[in-house]
Amino acid sequence: MKKGTIFLFVFILIKIILQYVVVNPIYELHRDEFLHLDQAKHLAWGYHSVPPVTSWLSWLILQLGNSLFWIKFFPALFGALTILVVWKTIESLKGSLFSCILASLALIFSVLLRINILYQPNSLDILCWTLVYYNLIRFIQTNNYKWLYFLAISFALGFLNKYNIAFCLLGLLPALVLSKQRKLFTIPQFYYAIILAFIIISPNIVWQIQNDFPVLKHMKELAATQLVHVNRLDFVKEQFFFFVGSFFVLIVAFVSFFSYAPFKPYRLLFWSYIFTIAVFIFLKAKAYYAIGLYPILLAFGAVYLSILLQNGWKFYLRYVAVAHILFLGFLVIKISLPIYSPVTYVQKSLQKKPFSEHTWEDGKKYPIEQDFADMLGWKELAIKTDSVYKNTADKEHVMILCDNYGQAGAINYYTKIKGLKADAFTADYVNWLDLNKEIKTVIRIKTEDNLSNTRDLSLFGGIKEVGKIKSQFAREKGTRIILLSDPKIDLAKLLRQERAAGRLE
Repeated sequence: MKKGTIFLFVFILIKIILQYVVVNPIYELHRDEFLHLDQAKHLAWGYHSVPPVTSWLSWLILQLGNSLFWIKFFPALFGALTILVVWKTIESLKGSLFSCILASLALIFSVLLRINILYQPNSLDILCWTLVYYNLIRFIQTNNYKWLYFLAISFALGFLNKYNIAFCLLGLLPALVLSKQRKLFTIPQFYYAIILAFIIISPNIVWQIQNDFPVLKHMKELAATQLVHVNRLDFVKEQFFFFVGSFFVLIVAFVSFFSYAPFKPYRLLFWSYIFTIAVFIFLKAKAYYAIGLYPILLAFGAVYLSILLQNGWKFYLRYVAVAHILFLGFLVIKISLPIYSPVTYVQKSLQKKPFSEHTWEDGKKYPIEQDFADMLGWKELAIKTDSVYKNTADKEHVMILCDNYGQAGAINYYTKIKGLKADAFTADYVNWLDLNKEIKTVIRIKTEDNLSNTRDLSLFGGIKEVGKIKSQFAREKGTRIILLSDPKIDLAKLLRQERAAGRLE
């Protein structure tokens, strides 16, 4: 086995193992993960917030037992495959083994360590961006049209995983126009590749049309509730922290496109970066949307840096470069990963330590990161809901109704009662409601900011609070479990009418 292959295998192994060990066992699954896992039971060509690929992976996880190991495995795998693609890019650029090692370390000790701990579309999204750029590079190198088709497949897979990859294309097309690669627009195979991509993604497009484009509604919701709090300057600042330990490698990459002649054919990647970032800034996008731009740039930076540091005393700067990545990578782990208990983070905040304040989607500051708070309290909710359900006499006519998809998904994942199912009037759960049975009792899960019982009083004769989430640092702290009984009307009929009229959400 070649020396380089051994190193590659070791880095992939380290990457996957790290993704399991950097999360303190006190944390549970994340709010979003529960929604994605529930999609496995409702396979379709599209969903309210994401395309279908995540549901396919969730179905596979379900067949494998739905265990924590497999839930964590796939984002770790996609992170490892990103390293593999960057490694192969460096080899295609005739880079040295040091270049491969440097880029691999840069990827391992970066924001990807944070991204790849969660079962969300982001890990595969970044991999697909990297594959798109890799296939374009291979086409430039070989002029073999097969790489255009691979590029089309990579884009289509990315599109069916997360619509964010459309911004990759928005940045790439004008960059192609400005480069010598504009000849692509005169090649029939380029359009054949576009047709191939369109054929692959067409079932999702049809689904969007049939369902009145939920993606547009979701984007509107994002703009109104989350992106409104995004500061464009903060977007730019955060780009520096994604690869803080290897930021110098990215700088070298940008320089290499203009100062290293063999990289001139790839200069369009620089302009693609500029155009894509400009679009994101204009739209006030979340900073992490742009992460897919960086892995391929690390390949160019690592190759050029290896060339710059190959002779004389400069050779020893290679060790400095590696040490720099490892040192700041260690700090990244301490600062941005859930390796400590929530109590520790709160103590750090009280002591006013650096990076101890965190801005949530509502624009406010908190002592614990929102993602970490979204990984607490779920088991408590499921256990207490199970207990209430067990004490309900007529279990066949019980509805468990939650305020959000995190609550519904967490109950469905952690419940110990066979057949128990929680619903919500939000996200995809609206479409998954079973309203063909009579509803006599509702176990209502309400967040602390939604405790008004005006509507409940008009529909039920009995209202009783039977539980409360006490997990101190959970975002769901204060969530109530309320037992609603003695309905005054036919609830199933009412809900069918409201869903048909689009008034449930």
